[in-house]
Amino acid sequence: MPSFEVPEVDLSQYSMRELVAPPLAVLVVALAVLGATFALTGSPVALGIEFTGGTEIVVETDASQSEVVAAFDERGQDVSSIRPIGTDGNSYLLEFQATTEGAQNDINDAANDAGFDVVQSQSSSATFGKSTQELALLGVAGAFVGMSVVVFVLFRTFVPSIAVVLSAFSDIVIPLALMNVFGIELSLGTVAALLMLIGYSVDSDILLNNQVLRRSGSFWESVERAMRTGVTMTVTSIVAMTVMTIVSYIFGIQLLTDIGIVLVFGLTADLMNTYMMNVTLLRWYKFEGVAR
Repeated sequence: MPSFEVPEVDLSQYSMRELVAPPLAVLVVALAVLGATFALTGSPVALGIEFTGGTEIVVETDASQSEVVAAFDERGQDVSSIRPIGTDGNSYLLEFQATTEGAQNDINDAANDAGFDVVQSQSSSATFGKSTQELALLGVAGAFVGMSVVVFVLFRTFVPSIAVVLSAFSDIVIPLALMNVFGIELSLGTVAALLMLIGYSVDSDILLNNQVLRRSGSFWESVERAMRTGVTMTVTSIVAMTVMTIVSYIFGIQLLTDIGIVLVFGLTADLMNTYMMNVTLLRWYKFEGVAR
């Protein structure tokens, strides 16, 4: 039966500056990407139709993707995005900025005139989208604040607590920046993925802090014990999410594909943040800033 063994990495051979520099550099770049996107678009990440409002339809046709877009353009309907769904290659999900019921009817009429079979059609108003956006952001912020309070109550010490919070913050910011790079929109599905990342991050960081602060043994022995368990859990989750992403992409399930990609981004970042940045902060805390 195949098994996964965590490779032994001697972190003690690196100085605190060498360990903390890469995760901090990645975090700064991620914040810069989000800041630049906000300056250009008014939002730190591209918003999906759930948050902006619009019309979404699914059509079946033998036409190619470019031919479908051209058919709608000829009839005065600008396609915001299009992607194939399903495994037959004949179904497409199209999004339009139009939000009114009349506009939805016009889009359906344009699809029928072009000879496309409309399988599904729905629209949401910009007001409803803004309300959904506010609720989603409130949910993420509430989960993050609640997690921070629990961590501070659990450890009751500033440095170990802030290490967990900073790692979780970075685990969210880095995937958000990568979403911009890879053109993944913020949707209800990706918001759910970000909420899951908070849980994943706290799990691995609390495991590390408990081993270092509350178990017997030297600092580096405790770190090694935490890595054996934590890295195994995280890598296993990354493999599982990668498989889910590939399968859902093959079957055209875009929601699960986006969730899987965001989780892979975040879990990979969590490995770096937990065992480089968090370890460095704990090391400084244990040795009062003197690397031994």
